[in-house]
Amino acid sequence: MEKRKQEGFSVIGIKVRTINENGQAAKDIGKLWHRFVSENIVAKIPNKISTSVLSIYTNYEKDHTAPYDTILGCMVDSLKDIPEGMVGQRFNDSNYLRFLANGDLSKGVVYHVWKEIWDNDFDRLYTADFEVYGEKAQDPTNAEVEIFVAVR
Repeated sequence: MEKRKQEGFSVIGIKVRTINENGQAAKDIGKLWHRFVSENIVAKIPNKISTSVLSIYTNYEKDHTAPYDTILGCMVDSLKDIPEGMVGQRFNDSNYLRFLANGDLSKGVVYHVWKEIWDNDFDRLYTADFEVYGEKAQDPTNAEVEIFVAVR
């Protein structure tokens, strides 16, 4: 874990409103990922500045125990052309704690890091937290996923 400043960025993608209760988030986010992959959403996002996929948790009602939005998308240089059925959102500069999840994605390595985050008392902002699925996440059996948690 390391603390770092992240400049503001914009994202276009698809979204779902969910909650971490009774396994609901796992179902909703799983369906969102299925749609993202099966409809090749990444290819339909205009103005991409990277092909890394971001899974962003934002618009928190309160904290990780209350409803929030999950957006799957890519960073873009403009929110001018948001395709129908997609959303665009701008995120401000913020301080983040950066974590790494390494291993087999099918074995829940990302979820296990989130459990550690939830079990700690970080001074979280609950503005926008996100995972980055970049080049090092291409091999799902030996992936490296960055996780960024907004803090004061």
